Amino acid sequence: MSTNNEAPGGYRRVTLTVAAVMFMLMLDSSILNTSLPSIARDLGAQPLALSATITAYLLASAVVLPLASWLADRHGMRRLFLVAVGVFTLASLLCGLAQTPGQLVAARALQGLGGGLLLPIGRAIALRGSRTQDRIAITALLTWPMLFAPVLGPPLGGFITTYWSWHWNFLLNVPIGLAGLWLVRRWVPADGAPAPRPLDIPGALGAIGGLCLLITGLEAAAHTADPAASRLPALLAVLAGLAGLAWTARHLRRTPHPLVSLAPFGWRSFSIASLGGTLASMSIQATPFLLPLLFQLGLGHDAVTAGAMLLPYFLGNLALKSVTTPILKRFGFRRVLLVSGSLSVLAIAAFAAVTPQTGWPVLAALLVVSGCARSMLLTANSTLMMIELPNAQMGAGSTLSAIAMQVAAAMGVAVAALALTLAGQRHAQAGGQVLLQDFHLAFLAVAAVGALALWHYRRVPANVGAGMLAGKAA
Repeated sequence: MSTNNEAPGGYRRVTLTVAAVMFMLMLDSSILNTSLPSIARDLGAQPLALSATITAYLLASAVVLPLASWLADRHGMRRLFLVAVGVFTLASLLCGLAQTPGQLVAARALQGLGGGLLLPIGRAIALRGSRTQDRIAITALLTWPMLFAPVLGPPLGGFITTYWSWHWNFLLNVPIGLAGLWLVRRWVPADGAPAPRPLDIPGALGAIGGLCLLITGLEAAAHTADPAASRLPALLAVLAGLAGLAWTARHLRRTPHPLVSLAPFGWRSFSIASLGGTLASMSIQATPFLLPLLFQLGLGHDAVTAGAMLLPYFLGNLALKSVTTPILKRFGFRRVLLVSGSLSVLAIAAFAAVTPQTGWPVLAALLVVSGCARSMLLTANSTLMMIELPNAQMGAGSTLSAIAMQVAAAMGVAVAALALTLAGQRHAQAGGQVLLQDFHLAFLAVAAVGALALWHYRRVPANVGAGMLAGKAA
């Protein structure tokens, strides 16, 4: 198999190409948040009901993720990456042409199939054959889209929705996707001979079934308008999904040809970053979903204003990105994760105190702090997850990391929507109107999920990655 690092620094061209595709992918996921109220009015649906467009995307991504490693071995990473970019681009065109909620949800699901393959395959392409001293820099470059796209998307989506049409939020991906196809064909090296292996059918069915039941159960619970007793089927689906995933994990440890190897969990750094990062990501990914809705439905701003109000959040992400590596070198993973995780939880909880009387300087400062904590936490967690893995386990580690990221995002959005629904049921509101105090309770619930991650980060060894952190900074 060819590598990306035939010469020092040779990883940059390939990694930047992958990062550019990832930016399109994650911008699309976040640009929808600010546009949901406008899309709902245009298509005759409730804003919270249209969170199904987000969940459908994440669900489809989670379904295809377990197959990514097997498909890459069978067809080659570069070829599969090109197919995924093509599917995502075509689905974006269909989203832009959608005329009903059902059409939009279906097109978003197709987008998720392409996006679900892009995440693990892109990271594996960037990391394959990498030198250990380049791994921190590669991970840092791949983290940029995850940091900036979710906060750049809402203001861009608000501007496009207000001055053009929400359809262009999706049609914008078509020329970007075509450019991405050209870049991948030009700069990403071809694979060696494919190395097909048997398909682990029980593992595939268990993983796909478990993820489907888990996420659809959360989605159903979030949009059940009747008393709690009617949520029993949704709760049973969630429990069945968890049981299915537990069975799948046991199967993957015992079968000779697992669909996805669980060997990366043998590394303590990967295990802690996966579990803690999933909880932290649920909280972090739910926040960009809630904030635009808070600004519009809770505080009464229009889409453009709501998007612009998120700019301090973007500046917070930008402010710390360039100093993340020096801070990690100075204080180590454990301290950075605990401090940034605590700040993130406190900042998210503080949004529960926002009212129409909250001054803009106070709100802007809160957004900046939240953005700074988010930037440091995500970068440190993503780096910790991959820093100790041997090259032979990079593919499996990338797939498992992408699964954790997508499941966390789906669960974060579903939990946030469920919290809003439950809060709204405390009062009788015609037409499903959401009140400001409902958002307050939702932010507290999301912050509580993030607080659970801190317990896992306490278990990070003080000296993990010390050798690499002491090396050359990129």
